[in-house]
Amino acid sequence: MTDFANDLLFVSCVSHWDVARERLLASPCLQPGERPLWLRWNASSAAQAFNDVMDTQPAQRWIVWVHQDVFLPEGWDALFNQAIAQAEQQLGPLAIVGTYGVQGAGVQAAHAGHVLDRGQVLRGPLPLPCLVDSLDELLVAVRSDSGLRMDPALGWDFYATDLVLQAQAAGLQAAAVDAFCEHWSSTPQHPPLPRPTAQRIARSGAAFEAKWEQKFPLTTTCVAIHRRGDVRALAQSMLAADAQPLEQDAP
Repeated sequence: MTDFANDLLFVSCVSHWDVARERLLASPCLQPGERPLWLRWNASSAAQAFNDVMDTQPAQRWIVWVHQDVFLPEGWDALFNQAIAQAEQQLGPLAIVGTYGVQGAGVQAAHAGHVLDRGQVLRGPLPLPCLVDSLDELLVAVRSDSGLRMDPALGWDFYATDLVLQAQAAGLQAAAVDAFCEHWSSTPQHPPLPRPTAQRIARSGAAFEAKWEQKFPLTTTCVAIHRRGDVRALAQSMLAADAQPLEQDAP
């Protein structure tokens, strides 16, 4: 097994520089002269930035996709390296590693990971590291030699779980590891959700459901999907009670 955990390259999209400066760019391991960081301003999708980087990297590297509103504490990169090494010793070679995810689906689904999300510590019940069937988009690392790419049709949602499912279809593995970080998303945890956000989630969800219908049920960190339309129904329920129905995309 090739050991290239130390070779980390970080990628992020920036839509608000004030957020990026306060959170991601304040991370000790991402200061000038530390780990390499590629930033993409105002991209049309996560895939647009991530795939461009993946297409130019040597085989022996982990590409760490991370949100602009994530803060990585002191020593995080060393912790992540150790967590990857431990995970591969226990679980075998991995194609994808994240900080929070889900193992199983439906009634068998269980959360795995350890993060601070909008001021609340989330710690899944599963011992870490563990294999997962879904990962949260806040931070996910992909081996540059895995052949995996993000799907631009998914926009800004569901692309991490899509990567996990792509990996599984290719006989590869994904895992959640214990690498605590902070996520300061501005998306409300409780209704009402801004209509543009709900519409975006519904649109990405419809594309994700159409792509992976043969794998249902699927459970992500945010939604359990048993049939097409479940993501749209959840997004609609997160709007104000008197809100008009979300727009339907063409099938």
